[in-house]
Amino acid sequence: MNNFAKYFFDNVDTEVLIKEQLKEQLKDLNEIILFNDDVNTFDWVIESLVEICDHDPLQAEQCAVIVHYKGKCGVKTGEYHELEPMCSALLERGLSAEIA
Repeated sequence: MNNFAKYFFDNVDTEVLIKEQLKEQLKDLNEIILFNDDVNTFDWVIESLVEICDHDPLQAEQCAVIVHYKGKCGVKTGEYHELEPMCSALLERGLSAEIA
């Protein structure tokens, strides 16, 4: 095997290993999914995401737009025990959300 082929195959093996490790780390994570409704305003959704999920205003606005046009958006990723109080707080504000 020439040097190029050896370099290429060594890097492919490394890339596969990194992808497998990343999948392993991500499998234990959950996500808060925010759903569209006809009740809450953009401003309320943005304010809620900033205060509860620690979004910056631009990130919260982008999530609100995605929810509006796509019907749902993942707004926070983490371990279940971290997400549960955030999801409950969103629900208490009248937003539609769940942990997936």
